[in-house]
Amino acid sequence: MDTIYVPIGCGSGICSVITARDALGLATKIVGVVSSEAPAAKLSFEAGCLIQTESAYTFADGLAVRMPVAQAFELYAQGADRIVSVTDTEVAQAIRIYYQDTHNLVEGAGAAALAALLQDQSNMQGKQVGVILSGANIDMSVYAGILSGDGTSRL
Repeated sequence: MDTIYVPIGCGSGICSVITARDALGLATKIVGVVSSEAPAAKLSFEAGCLIQTESAYTFADGLAVRMPVAQAFELYAQGADRIVSVTDTEVAQAIRIYYQDTHNLVEGAGAAALAALLQDQSNMQGKQVGVILSGANIDMSVYAGILSGDGTSRL
C-alpha cells in the first residue's frame, strides 16, 4: 500500500499504524488527519514541538484535541509523512458517502480519513490507498441532519 490516511485525536490510532508499518518493514506513507477546528497535531507537527490551541470546536469530537499527547506526538512526529486538516463540511460529506455507498454508520472522527482522501484524490490516482474507518459514536440527531443534508448548527 502506498498511503494510509489516519485520523488523529489523542494519537493512539496513528501510532498503532506507524508501529505496524515499521514492524512489517513497509514503505507506506502515513498521512495524519485532523479537524480544521482542532489543528493542534498539525500545527505541532509543522513546528516540531507541542502547540496548544485555544479551542477544538468540531462535531467530530474524536478529533477535538487542543494539545497533542506528548508520547504520541513523539512517535507520529517522526513516523508520519504529513498531517492534513479537513473541515466539518468535508467530514459530513464523507459520513454521507459511507452511508450511501457502503451502508456504514460512522462518527465524524471515523469519517475524517475519507474526507482527507477526497480532498487529495487527484494526487492519489493510480495509487494503492487505505483509509482508517473507525467509530460509530455519533449523536442520532446530528447523524439525521447530516444524512438529510440539513447538517447541524455547526456545519
